[in-house]
Amino acid sequence: MALMLRSSTSFINQIETKGLKSCDDLPAAICFAKSKPWFRLRAKSSMQESHVNSDLNPEARRNEKWEKLHGPTVSRNNHNDSKRVPVFVMLPLDTVTIGGTLNKPRAMNASLMALKSAGVEGVMVDAWWGLVEKDGPLKYNWEAYAELVEMVQKHGLKLQVVMSFHQCGGNVGDSYNIPLPPWVLEEISKNPDLVYTDKSGRRNPEYISLGCDSMPVLRGRTPIQVYSDYMRSFHDRFRDYLGTVIIEIQVGMGPCGELRYPSYPESNGTWRFPGIGEFQCYDKYMGASLEASAEATGKRDWGRSGPHDSGKLLEHGEKILASAKRIFQISGVKLSGKIAGIHWHYRTRSHAAELTAGYYNTRFRDGYISIAQMLAKHGVVFNFTCMEMKDREQLEHANCSPEGLVHQVKMATRATGADLAGENALERYDSDAYAQVLATSRSDSGNGLCAFTYLRMNKNLFEGDNWRHLVDFVRSMSEGGRRQRLPDTDSQGTDLYVGHIIGTEKKAQEVVYS
Repeated sequence: MALMLRSSTSFINQIETKGLKSCDDLPAAICFAKSKPWFRLRAKSSMQESHVNSDLNPEARRNEKWEKLHGPTVSRNNHNDSKRVPVFVMLPLDTVTIGGTLNKPRAMNASLMALKSAGVEGVMVDAWWGLVEKDGPLKYNWEAYAELVEMVQKHGLKLQVVMSFHQCGGNVGDSYNIPLPPWVLEEISKNPDLVYTDKSGRRNPEYISLGCDSMPVLRGRTPIQVYSDYMRSFHDRFRDYLGTVIIEIQVGMGPCGELRYPSYPESNGTWRFPGIGEFQCYDKYMGASLEASAEATGKRDWGRSGPHDSGKLLEHGEKILASAKRIFQISGVKLSGKIAGIHWHYRTRSHAAELTAGYYNTRFRDGYISIAQMLAKHGVVFNFTCMEMKDREQLEHANCSPEGLVHQVKMATRATGADLAGENALERYDSDAYAQVLATSRSDSGNGLCAFTYLRMNKNLFEGDNWRHLVDFVRSMSEGGRRQRLPDTDSQGTDLYVGHIIGTEKKAQEVVYS
């Protein structure tokens, strides 16, 4: 249904942004005007506009033309709603500042309004451990997130929240740095074996080593207890929003929030694409785990050093997800877990890059079935990346096959009954990338997607063709990915563009981003 705004004055009042010091405080599609800044979202169809204007009296025409806002969240063709794939958009990494405040709240408010107008289902935000529990053990500061939740609710959007127990910084796409909580870093400085370590002795401070999951190494608590206390605090603080505004909790289980080892860190030039990465199992806790596993299987010699497949990665996921399930089980939220899309060297026999990350996937063994089984057991959504990638776009020498990998994961989730959700691995704004996600979202081969989260909201997203492509994509996903691209002329629903108006009371100059 189209939302009609009687005058520009009422619309301005909704998103008033007085006090902004520069255009940098807003997305690129929103301007700091000489008089007053505001969104102008309108239909492209000149036939519709002329029809609407003919119904206005002269006085209304002198005040302002009517504006139409179309929110294509519902299919217009009466298709089965079960085929609809809701689209979410990741918020910036620095949505909450190091100081624990909501970053640029006026710009965020305006951006959420634009996303809602495009038919987006909701947004995703990282709840950084390094920010929330920064002041000391069990001292949580959720206030900035509470402000965001209220803002999301006001705009009628939904929220996915990531329990981010890893550091921000040092990986692909990281433009911001948020370390682990200072008191945790203090413990790591006393005991460096708390973090993953490679054969050369290089330490990786992204995430606490799963080797000490059950050891009381964090001031009397085990890492699993710390993660559980954090999630319980979140549950208690936001219980009134769970299942209504906050509809999904993505449980972080490793670096980048993914269930894997940090085998390919980009920081300090340790790794470069398409390297196979390096095993991260040389801290003393992982060594002790190896020895115990070798002893239990009667192969003591295997426990002396080096990588091993003793199921510890899955066990780590089991522990965290079991705890999350207990905490959130009656709250009405979905739980999800993120798995990395390691598509390079996928076309080789060994799948070496996957092996170093902890995915025992080879030409003769399906490494994703066991992960999907574990997630399905707990009713957790299997969230997977690289949904936008095509094989032909990749470097030949890297032996990539993102399409083959995605297909394998779709088949694994179908076989195990796990729900599958997707993300794009890299920032993409082009129609080809969106078309690939649309094709992947369908269940023609393997599992279809239950949701898709777009990476990531920034100024570029709101500009020109980028915005128009997003609107097209969201609408097509609302129809189950059946329509690859909207026609140039649509008599039922028009493309949207976001712009801004600059001018005086007599005359306004419109800057169009489409």
